[in-house]
Amino acid sequence: MAVSTRAGDQGAQGAQGKMQGAPGGQNAPGTQQRMQGSEAERHSEGVVARTIEEYTAQLPSDTFLWAAGGSILASLGLMATGNRHGALFVGQWAPTFLLLGIYNKIVKVAGSDRVHQQA
Repeated sequence: MAVSTRAGDQGAQGAQGKMQGAPGGQNAPGTQQRMQGSEAERHSEGVVARTIEEYTAQLPSDTFLWAAGGSILASLGLMATGNRHGALFVGQWAPTFLLLGIYNKIVKVAGSDRVHQQA
């Protein structure tokens, strides 16, 4: 890869340096305006995520374990009947159900949106 020494390229590099902040840990002008609001407000969940979490948090955690176990048993049944492709397809649902269960547990224990929990 060749290094360009055109004046336009040097100007772009200079502009990027100014956006990253001034030396000595001081922020560039305008940075404070972009950082307004608390950290929790900047990282808040959207309406769709909040709604989904509200309903899934009502499910018992073992629902996802039963779903994973059921998909494994269904996969074994499909394999026993000779439907290899169906068995592989259904068998791959188990890790998905387990990950959904982990997500569900995290939402129940830690919550996902500090802004709306405080309100």
